[in-house]
Amino acid sequence: MLLTQALDRAGTGVWAASSVLYFTFVVGLDAGQLGLLLGAAGVAGIAGSPLAGHLADRFQVRTLLIGCHLMRLGALCALLATTDFRVLLLLFAVTHLGDRAAKTLEMLFATRVAGEKRATYQALSRSSANAGYALGAGLAAIGLAVGTRGAYHVLILANALSFLVAAALVRRTREPRGRGLVAAPGDGTAPQAATQATAPAAAGGPSPWRDRGYLRFVLLDIPMNLDDSILGVGLPLWLVAHTTAPHALIPAFLVINTVLVVVLQLRVSARVEGPSRAADAVALYGLMTLACCVFLAAAPRGGVLAASAALLAAAVLATAAELMRSVSSWELAVSLAPREARASYLGVAGMAQSVQKSAGPLLLTGAVMVAGPAGWLALGVGVAGLSLVQRRASLRRLELLSGTPAAAPASAASA
Repeated sequence: MLLTQALDRAGTGVWAASSVLYFTFVVGLDAGQLGLLLGAAGVAGIAGSPLAGHLADRFQVRTLLIGCHLMRLGALCALLATTDFRVLLLLFAVTHLGDRAAKTLEMLFATRVAGEKRATYQALSRSSANAGYALGAGLAAIGLAVGTRGAYHVLILANALSFLVAAALVRRTREPRGRGLVAAPGDGTAPQAATQATAPAAAGGPSPWRDRGYLRFVLLDIPMNLDDSILGVGLPLWLVAHTTAPHALIPAFLVINTVLVVVLQLRVSARVEGPSRAADAVALYGLMTLACCVFLAAAPRGGVLAASAALLAAAVLATAAELMRSVSSWELAVSLAPREARASYLGVAGMAQSVQKSAGPLLLTGAVMVAGPAGWLALGVGVAGLSLVQRRASLRRLELLSGTPAAAPASAASA
């Protein structure tokens, strides 16, 4: 499965680096059409996570994941056969729906199979995925340097090939029997977990959409994913529009992020094990984000060297925040969910990242950067404050769940 994710992300890296240019220079879309295309894809992606969780309560994760890879394969190949904007809109939305659903299913698989070692698995997964993504971006650079229509088609087919190989590799994996219950022997819910992992899911489990405490966790988890937009959107645009730092510094942000995640993810995960430490990591996320925003606010005040140093420090701190988020968000999403309905709960939890990917860039470009350095400081203080609220609420719910019988999780719904 780790190899599957690495190959999938390599294809994603190829597509991410070339898709906008393909739609602009090969298909001929204007800026308005391109914005609508990306917006529709973002909305479709938000629906992918809860849909995957809902289906995982009824079917094996392995089967659903194969279906996601094949669905993305078909949609991407169909992109090569049309330039009709309405058809492209539908196909691009389907690819993003499948992408978000596949990512959620991968983590559901890990949560079910890895059990109490899910934090270690998550670390290995992120390291392999980042390495694959970097490889894909490097391969895309070769095709973009050629710049012909044929070169763009080759890049798209390379991404499609990654889906085909991923589906074949997933088919070779094994999964505990039974549907729905995302648990494995030894995941901390024993002794019942060992029996439940091999039994069909009980019908009519609790619904995450009626669990106010869990929905509050998901809502607060949205700003706990802002490091992604800060690194990918905020840092480059802030450098270009508000500092004297050289534009050639922008690729260094991605290099710093990729290298640090690959090198440090496993070590960080080893130090943050269990839901209580994951809750503490949320508070650290807020502090790291606040420090990152302070450096971004200070960057325009210095010369070239000072601005460059401040931006590089901000990239390091944004990556540190990402490391904290990677060991806290999913662990809490699992620990705060009743185990007889974890798949559907985790599907809803996956919406936080999808919503952030759609709303985060708009927040940064439409409010934070418009306000200048004060906007960054306000963002940092806001995220830090919300991280403390998230930590407190998570610890309170953990206490309630620890004293609540598994057969009656509804009593924790108001937590």
